Amino acid sequence: MKLRVLIACEFSGRVRDAFTALGHSAVSCDLEPSEAPGLHIRGDALEIAYRGTWDLIAAFPPCTYLTKSNAWRWDAIAEERARALEFVRELLDAPAPAVALENPVGAISTAIRPADQYVEPWWFGDPWQKKTGLWLRGLPKLVPAVERRPEGVLPWCQAGYGPRRADGTRRPGGAVRRVADRNRTFPGIAEAMALQWSAYLTQLHVVG
Repeated sequence: MKLRVLIACEFSGRVRDAFTALGHSAVSCDLEPSEAPGLHIRGDALEIAYRGTWDLIAAFPPCTYLTKSNAWRWDAIAEERARALEFVRELLDAPAPAVALENPVGAISTAIRPADQYVEPWWFGDPWQKKTGLWLRGLPKLVPAVERRPEGVLPWCQAGYGPRRADGTRRPGGAVRRVADRNRTFPGIAEAMALQWSAYLTQLHVVG
């Protein structure tokens, strides 16, 4: 079964390409252009999600106004946070039989509902620690590839610093660069999403 997959709010193309590599019809969308060649729509994620016919929508909305690391200024950004939460609600309610939404620990769990699962990059072969929530509808939780945390796992981000390079050193660059680096899905998680969720939805279709 060839799934029609929308990867909303993705500019890296990592999750889109992981589904495409398995033979599915995957399209990414974002206000920014795609960093990698592939099917990409530059535009409003909600408009694209609601006007298309999708088997699966995986969304990665911006976390700037939602993440726990910004909780100290939530009162000052209350209007922006309210708009961000409404955007999340509409993505979660998008007209597709399967929806996944990814975001760090933050306001979604308290204002909308708790995450169905939290994952770590090191679960899937990337040597980093970055606790990330998944809100799921019509999809199973991701199954880790490893049971124990390997040695040498480092925090991907710390307050006031950018993400790390592969060798563990900090990446240079300003706030825009740091936000972009934080918003890219780790390759191992992208592959796990594509493999496990497409297998589940394909089996569901065959059995049904």
